[in-house]
Amino acid sequence: MSNPSLTQSPAWKALAKHFGNVSALSMRELFTSDSSRGKRLTAEGAGLFLDYSKNRVTDDTLQLLLALAEERGLRSRRDAMFRGEKINSTENRAVLHTALRAPREAEIMVDGENVVPNVHEVLDKMATFAHRLRSGMWAGHTGKKIRHVINIGIGGSDLGPVMAYEALKFYSDRSLHFAFVSNVDSDDFAEAVHGLNPAETLFIVSSKTFTTLETMTNAHTARAWLLKGLGGDEAAIAKHFVAVSTNAEKVAAFGIDTANMFGFWDWVGGRYSMDSAIGLSTMVAIGPDNFRAMLAGFHQMDEHFQTAPFEKNLPVLLGLLTVWYADFFGSQTVAVLPYEQYLKRFPAYLQQLTMESNGKSVTLGGQRVNYATGPVYWGEPGTNGQHSFYQLIHQGTHLIPCDFIGFAQTLNPLGRHHDILMANMFAQSEALAFGKTAEQVRTEGTAEALVPHRVFEGNHPSNTILAQVLDPATLGRLVALYEHSVFTQGVIWDINPFDQWGVELGKVLALKILPELENLGETTLHHDSSTNALIERYRRMQLS
Repeated sequence: MSNPSLTQSPAWKALAKHFGNVSALSMRELFTSDSSRGKRLTAEGAGLFLDYSKNRVTDDTLQLLLALAEERGLRSRRDAMFRGEKINSTENRAVLHTALRAPREAEIMVDGENVVPNVHEVLDKMATFAHRLRSGMWAGHTGKKIRHVINIGIGGSDLGPVMAYEALKFYSDRSLHFAFVSNVDSDDFAEAVHGLNPAETLFIVSSKTFTTLETMTNAHTARAWLLKGLGGDEAAIAKHFVAVSTNAEKVAAFGIDTANMFGFWDWVGGRYSMDSAIGLSTMVAIGPDNFRAMLAGFHQMDEHFQTAPFEKNLPVLLGLLTVWYADFFGSQTVAVLPYEQYLKRFPAYLQQLTMESNGKSVTLGGQRVNYATGPVYWGEPGTNGQHSFYQLIHQGTHLIPCDFIGFAQTLNPLGRHHDILMANMFAQSEALAFGKTAEQVRTEGTAEALVPHRVFEGNHPSNTILAQVLDPATLGRLVALYEHSVFTQGVIWDINPFDQWGVELGKVLALKILPELENLGETTLHHDSSTNALIERYRRMQLS
């Protein structure tokens, strides 16, 4: 059931009044008046440490945000999700990505059935396949060992696997080469297979329905490429393609042995599926043991979210702070800044997780919202970002909350590199919070005309997330942290983070336009004047 209007709720009104009293406070004041703030405003759970002291909040702010979470029913909504209730109301589905990492002995019921045994059946089947491929027991059609694995998918069937592969490359089997094809742009496929031997290449086609236009276009192109390289023998398909899908009929028609089809369920959304069979390429890369360690990390954060008091609950705190800045300060973006090169695709992964989930403008009850929802997530690894967009964060006109992510230990110790990296991370959060005053600039002997240019206003909020080392379990914890933060935000905003109707309209229109592009003759167009003119110009350019 939908909550009463958010902006008319007592907790929201209390926050709005409070914001008027604290919005002008500076972090310099907050830290000067409380010498224990840096140690006090922290939380720890599931192997992650969160310092949220560099936020524009007081103790009263935090209590009011926690009261908002209680008033909006976060506790009951969270418990309903973990119980397998159909909280995805627009699709009448349970939301159980948490079941994908539940231990074997767990019991999670959906429509009267415990889904956990089915989850582990698929995981065991994935492990058997991964072992065969990694050991060389699975050979290609000509008997050659598979050396190249290409994952074909899009959205959650690509962003999760490619992010996880890059994040855990240190743990991957380096005798195997991995590539990921998602874009229907032919350049993507052409570059992925450039120089590869079809006899040594295996494709994982990830599409629940086996009908996704982009994925199946690439899959059929891969099929033709393979057959051309192997003399046209269609029996080769079964040795060079496996499927992550639930459509056995279409998988078989493609030529894939359905014994090599790995399924998942309608209670798993694409952007929440990297720890399901969608992660098959990840398991092949890092091995079943490491994959299960990643699942254990996910589960540890799930348990933390379920059991930790809200005032010490990492996803709850991150989610509430996101609401605070989006709805009261008017911040429209969040920067995620991992100081770890292996996490270079983590911000891109979070873009889908956060924005496809909370990019909504109507409530669960179908009413138009009158407040901001899902901010734009973006970012790059440090220290690269420091020489790119940090200038705008420090001295621009936008307030951009930042999440810094760092690790106590590096996987590749090389002299001073890691200490320099982490010194930069700590320095950036300090500089954002406290800046540099005109007086400080003048004491450095700066000419008066340059003083305004060298002032840093500070008061830019950030969170710092620390972990011991980037291993598979820690990656699972980090992903689950943001999954549950997104959920927390959605509950506050009274929106459904688990549907994605917004991606449909453009896909439908593309199917209408496609034949109009392929027919270069005269056909009547029935779009708006801009779209008609663009189609006509494209046709002329094709003929020139």
